Amino acid sequence: MFEGVFPPIPTPFAAGEVAHDKLSENIARWNQTGLAGYVVLGSNGENVYLSEAEKRAVIVTAREAVPSNKLLIVGTGCESTKLTMESTRTAAEWGADGVLIVTPSYYKGQMTPQALYRHYISVADASPIPILVYNVPKFTGLNIAPTLVARLAEHPKIAGIKDSAGDIGQLIEIARLVPPDFEVLVGNAPAYYSALGVGAIGAVLALANVAPRECVAIKELFDQGKLDEARALHSRLMPVGRAVTSQFGIGGLKAALDLLGYYGGQPRSPLFYPHPEEVEEIRGILRQAELLT
Repeated sequence: MFEGVFPPIPTPFAAGEVAHDKLSENIARWNQTGLAGYVVLGSNGENVYLSEAEKRAVIVTAREAVPSNKLLIVGTGCESTKLTMESTRTAAEWGADGVLIVTPSYYKGQMTPQALYRHYISVADASPIPILVYNVPKFTGLNIAPTLVARLAEHPKIAGIKDSAGDIGQLIEIARLVPPDFEVLVGNAPAYYSALGVGAIGAVLALANVAPRECVAIKELFDQGKLDEARALHSRLMPVGRAVTSQFGIGGLKAALDLLGYYGGQPRSPLFYPHPEEVEEIRGILRQAELLT
């Protein structure tokens, strides 16, 4: 279901409010690039800065802009199981094809494997649509062990995982332990090419916002056995992958979109847009990667 490349798209703001027209325009342009679908309200979508009403409105706008042959995945993870269940049902009601659920982490010392297991199983039992587990240790301070992923994979509604740890060894272990139909997606651009080689069937990459055709081409070349070409293209894009969003953050991703003719705009405070000299550095990185003339 989740094979292919998905960008975790930023939420555009204008004068501090969600710019629904810009969101629609960005998606219309991305629709021409071969992407399998989109993730909205993920980490790059500034999910934690949006009200519940704003989140619902973003889902509605995205669903109207995303054609039926592409998937709409919505980030619905909250700190409590109850809120995550409610958010997941709401996303399904408004047209999501699947949901991405990040690990609760505020009380990380108590988020034992058993606590996380209960959380995900409870949400899966209540969810009308498929679930992707979202492992992103750089934000949560938690890492989901492959053995826990294997236990979760037994639930029919838990369809796969987006693993953003960037640990190829961990991806190998996950792929070894889970059933063949459990879908592994990589969420770390530097690990993208290697992840395809160890069993990932797709990717959720911030890089795919600014280099969608190229990210799609890497998988296509890999699937065709053109490994040298896939590896060379992946290598060319890596400075961009590091810049957005690891080096310059979400503001850097939005600046790159602005430079490429999409709408990026300001992130919501306390996040910030890069300084002019940093924008010029991003411009140079895009040019070096042949994404900008």
